[in-house]
Amino acid sequence: MSAVLTAEEFLTEGERKQVSAAIAEAELRTSGEVRVHLDDRTVDDVLEHAAFIFEELGMHRTKDRNGVLIYVSVADRKTAIIGDKGINERVPPRFWNDALGVLQLHFAAGRQADGIREVVALVGEKLRAYFPYQSDDRDELSNEVSIGRS
Repeated sequence: MSAVLTAEEFLTEGERKQVSAAIAEAELRTSGEVRVHLDDRTVDDVLEHAAFIFEELGMHRTKDRNGVLIYVSVADRKTAIIGDKGINERVPPRFWNDALGVLQLHFAAGRQADGIREVVALVGEKLRAYFPYQSDDRDELSNEVSIGRS
């Protein structure tokens, strides 16, 4: 990844559809919600900005407070994963950092879509362990990759 990509260019349209499908698949086994958001860049601390996006996307409004945001600031090559209160109270302390490590390894090899899909699956499995699918579950948040503008 030598040229600086925009958030729009980071994943092709087909790759965004694959990521959305991975989110839908992960959510079939959990009541949790996963979102992926791409920004061109952020001037803020990446965790602080990811927390802001988490709120902007309404992720704090899920019934069980079990939403997870995978955030990428493309030009800055910064990533963050933010879990809501319900899931943060349950996951092991290093889980988010380990998931970020997987994401960053794929990104370094130029496999953005693969990395995001793998982390979506990891997060989905963790959500499943603590928030299994319930018969009355409904998809509370969009599965589409959201793209911000700088």
